[in-house]
Amino acid sequence: MLAPQSHEKLLTVIDLPQPTGADLWPPEDSRRDARLHKPLRAVVGAVELILAALAVWGAFACWKAGVVPVVISYGETTLESQRYFGGPLAGAIGLGVLAAILVVDAIRQFLLAVRAKGRKPKEPKLS
Repeated sequence: MLAPQSHEKLLTVIDLPQPTGADLWPPEDSRRDARLHKPLRAVVGAVELILAALAVWGAFACWKAGVVPVVISYGETTLESQRYFGGPLAGAIGLGVLAAILVVDAIRQFLLAVRAKGRKPKEPKLS
């Protein structure tokens, strides 16, 4: 039978005084806050949608280049098959993923161009 294991004892923690005062907080930043609402973001979103459309077109072109039909005839027998090339197929998949990312970011840009308004800072409650 195994002997019961003892629990290790924690050392006592020394309670040091905590620093207080205004020097604990970083100084106020005097720079203007960055605004999310910028109408120029709509132009960026439109450019991203155009790039996404080009990426989809390129994906279809790569896929078509990556699949080649092969027809072999032996007398009266005709064998039909397809040959797949990995490079163009991988390029097509990559362009499809790129197009999806561009569409998602274009939606984000449009929403930030239209909906995001600057919020007024909350006033601290005095009790």
